[in-house]
Amino acid sequence: MNWKTFYALLSRDGHVARRNLLPMLLQNLLQPLLLTFVFGRVLTAGGVMQASYKSIILPGVMAISMVLAGVQGVAMPLITEFQFTREIEDRLLAPIEIGWLAVEKIVAGMIQALVAGLVVIPAAYLTVGSGVHFSFRPVEFAVVCLLVAMFSSAGGLALGCSVGQTQIGLMFSLVLAPMMMFGCAYYPWSYLRSFPVLQYAVLINPLVYASEGLRGTLTQADHINTMVVIAALAAINVALLVVGLKKFHSKAVS
Repeated sequence: MNWKTFYALLSRDGHVARRNLLPMLLQNLLQPLLLTFVFGRVLTAGGVMQASYKSIILPGVMAISMVLAGVQGVAMPLITEFQFTREIEDRLLAPIEIGWLAVEKIVAGMIQALVAGLVVIPAAYLTVGSGVHFSFRPVEFAVVCLLVAMFSSAGGLALGCSVGQTQIGLMFSLVLAPMMMFGCAYYPWSYLRSFPVLQYAVLINPLVYASEGLRGTLTQADHINTMVVIAALAAINVALLVVGLKKFHSKAVS
């Protein structure tokens, strides 16, 4: 492991992110603000939803923001670098093992996901106004945030090494869209008790654990046990890391 090279690659990605700070903030904040304003402000003020729904939607929107930021921050550049610009070839010449190049991508994606998730809290809270009942548990919240960020960036690595440039739209339609709709971001997992088969089927969706974990460490809303969430996210991260690293190495040497 060449730490100087690793830090240089990470600094380069940070420099690119700073140069694109405004577009990145708009990309990561626009959808969460619209969702929280419509669901947490308009529908609750109009009486369609109860005021307590604000505490349900805010952690779910944060989870979506983190997952999208990590996946887009890792998968989209990889798809371009492997298949269009071939920029990845320059990085493969760096004095560092191939596997650590993938790890650097994951770390950069984790940072982007954490920033995207954390800025949602104050921005969305200003949008929905009062009525969010926080029950902040800092240690568990930090652990869940790190695991969610790793899941999003490791998932982005696996997708970026598996999806072709012509299949990007298919990735959003067949992977990300169903993940968000059945990821318990807009409702707690317990609300699916009327659909028992679906309730247990959605447990294969990693976003369920991201949404429920953030909901349990941020608010007083109903949620899956936090220790179960942490264990599930850890297992999912290990699986995605193994798959992503293998696929990255295979693409890099081919």
